[in-house]
Amino acid sequence: MHTATFQELHHAAAPLLLPNAWDAGSAVAFAAAGFPAIGTTSFGIAASAGMPDGGRSSKAATVALVGQLCRLPVHVTADIEDGYSDSPAEVAELVARLSAMGVAGVNLEDSTAGHLIDPAAAAGKIAAIKRRSPEVFINARVDNFWFHEQASVDAVLLRAGAYAEAGADGIFVPGLVVPEDIQTLAAGIGLPLNVLAHPSLTVAELGELGVRRVSSGSLPYRASVDAAVNAVTALREGKPAPQATSYWEMQSRLLAFSQRPPLPRSLP
Repeated sequence: MHTATFQELHHAAAPLLLPNAWDAGSAVAFAAAGFPAIGTTSFGIAASAGMPDGGRSSKAATVALVGQLCRLPVHVTADIEDGYSDSPAEVAELVARLSAMGVAGVNLEDSTAGHLIDPAAAAGKIAAIKRRSPEVFINARVDNFWFHEQASVDAVLLRAGAYAEAGADGIFVPGLVVPEDIQTLAAGIGLPLNVLAHPSLTVAELGELGVRRVSSGSLPYRASVDAAVNAVTALREGKPAPQATSYWEMQSRLLAFSQRPPLPRSLP
């Protein structure tokens, strides 16, 4: 395990760049590349099972995947959509189960079925998680910009403030791309700000604006699908096979992973 705690990774000199895995193979590759923490992606997990994202469809697969990933010597944070329940007690129970597996953090959305929920309801879930599993890093996701509802900096600040008061450790604002808005929110929230990677700003530039965590989200999954199609299309067009990590290298990583015992649980 990397020596820095998951909390400390959010307060380093550069933003924490978080790759999001959709299966054990992708997570093993991210760990081999030296990333100190890995998240899951609800979109990638759902899409791999032939389902659309959202709708609480990824619960069983996410729990199963987290159980595998916590054997890796990295911090693991789970995307649990809205907690897969309207009940704060049920959400807290789920997170306690994930914490017992070794998870360091969770992403918790304040939307259900593509629409914002009452911020008091989201705050209730956060508070319940903190009471049950105070060691888990709660990255409270504020979906105003993502779903274009009440999409203003002031509205996001109000929700973020409520979640911080309830015990959130970080605030995730997907869809946030305007530099001035990023800077205002980073300064006004008082917790580490997490945004999605975006082609208009580098990780270093986001760090200069005050961002402390940059998530790849479903980008690696979508890029891998594109790469798979492009590889086979190239063969169909008579082009040479593209370069890729060898079968034997990937096989050796997976053999080593399959033989890993569960890691001792440590604080995030």
